[in-house]
Amino acid sequence: SRIDMPSPVFTKDMFRSAFMSLLPTGPIWPRSESSVLYQLSGVWAASFARSSDRAINLLVDAFPSTATELLPEWEATLGLPDPCAGANPSIAQRRAQVVARLTDTNGCSVAYFIAFAKALGYDITITQFAPRRFGARFGTPFGGEAWAYTWQVNVPQFTINRLKFGDSFGQPWAQWNNNVLQCEMKARAPAHTILLFNYEN
Repeated sequence: SRIDMPSPVFTKDMFRSAFMSLLPTGPIWPRSESSVLYQLSGVWAASFARSSDRAINLLVDAFPSTATELLPEWEATLGLPDPCAGANPSIAQRRAQVVARLTDTNGCSVAYFIAFAKALGYDITITQFAPRRFGARFGTPFGGEAWAYTWQVNVPQFTINRLKFGDSFGQPWAQWNNNVLQCEMKARAPAHTILLFNYEN
């Protein structure tokens, strides 16, 4: 989600007024709107206003969750983009991957994988299995010894990622896929485990 940061707005007229108030007084420093100095101050003020706007935008763009222009810098730092997001990921998907990788603490618990998926923008649950054993509660999933190392990610069949404010022009209004989740989870699954995906309706 986009962070709405309060930002000061300095207009061209504000910069012109500040510039004119800093000039010395006297007949060679005219302040009338018809003077050459006043006209020049408008040119300089416009440049200052543009620089100010860009500096304010840099504050927003410096944070991974709101980055647009600096998003490629964050991605390069984290080894992104990668095949997980496909050929044309949306800005929102790219940001989510950056944030998820930056905040990734590594782990192998159920809570860790649920939190990591949430950072990617997916709500999941995880089912754990156990091998067949005497005295197990009726209705508990069970099987052979390999089930002790098997776990299942339960996720909606389609997770809809909608276009968000700040996404670049030309992005689709919505994308329906779980490709990023599946790819990132497989990359983080402990090597000795068997990972299954259950796409619920």
